[in-house]
Amino acid sequence: MRLLLTTSQGIEDLAKAEVENLLSRLGVPFRVEEKPLGVEGRVLAEVREAFYTDEKGRKRELSVSTYLNERSRLLHRVIVEIASERFEGIGEEEPERALKRIEDFVASLPVERYVKVSESFAVRSFRKGEHQITSVDISKTVGKAIFDRLERFGTPKVNLDHPTVIFRAELVGDVFFLGIDTTGDSSLHKRPWRVYDHPAHLKASIANAMIELAELDGGSVLDPMCGSGTILIELALRGYEGRIIGIEKYKKHLKGAKMNALAAGVLDRIEFIHGDATKLSQYLESVDFAISNLPYGLKIGRKSAIPELYMKFFSELSKVLEKRGVFLTTEKNAIENALEENGFKVVHHRLIGHGGLMVHCYVIE
Repeated sequence: MRLLLTTSQGIEDLAKAEVENLLSRLGVPFRVEEKPLGVEGRVLAEVREAFYTDEKGRKRELSVSTYLNERSRLLHRVIVEIASERFEGIGEEEPERALKRIEDFVASLPVERYVKVSESFAVRSFRKGEHQITSVDISKTVGKAIFDRLERFGTPKVNLDHPTVIFRAELVGDVFFLGIDTTGDSSLHKRPWRVYDHPAHLKASIANAMIELAELDGGSVLDPMCGSGTILIELALRGYEGRIIGIEKYKKHLKGAKMNALAAGVLDRIEFIHGDATKLSQYLESVDFAISNLPYGLKIGRKSAIPELYMKFFSELSKVLEKRGVFLTTEKNAIENALEENGFKVVHHRLIGHGGLMVHCYVIE
């Protein structure tokens, strides 16, 4: 079985490591590859059938896709791959020609193996890159090819709202993927505990990537600008046993973070403080780790105030941070100036795709 796994651009290596760790527990051969066919934000897993023994001692097949959907913290979707193909030059082609190539390719695939005639289906599509066709064009074309093929075996059922089987068609650059989306219409990064939405909340998958980059060892962890609490809640849900602290300046967001933590069942694991991150030393004498999605000034606040905010914050952080910090921002110059001015060393830097932007992630000591 080949599984196409989606995640945020820039954390493919961390997602690969997580998937390898999860699959290693199944005791079957597997191979995991990041950026298959050069496509960012994707991981490919090839894995043999896995089995488990039920309560009556019977051998049962384990659904690896369900297993990953239930356990992954870094993935967005788990797709059973039917086929993939590189269509050279498809971005420059006229719409009719581009769609004909996709239709002919899908028509040649044994899609009847993945959906029974009695089951309804729909196609969800994703497109990224420069093309003269839209994702809607792709959905219609792939849907027609699948429908025409299934007609050989009976009368296909299409249900666009509540399908039994979801085909996922992706065109990223010149690479086309077709598979069965086992995750459903709601991406895994949309956690069920999120009952309060911050205007610039962090994806839970990226929060977990930042936690991985922090290389925590059981010490205290602070999010000094915790917003709706994503990083703290995800850390608590991982069973982290160290002290977990969140500081938030705005009462509205602090209340929302507590609501989210309550919905996640981890409110008793997090110490929430109403306070100002530029006055950190008033609330804490020391903290081992700090992880935060810093304000960019794009959705909240004023962009012009960011350099001063970062300078004051990192000045305070230098008084209390013992080990390591992980921070996300679009403001490269502002954070690098503040880090240098306050004696911090950047030990790792990467770009991560978030909210349609490539944002900078810094690991500092």
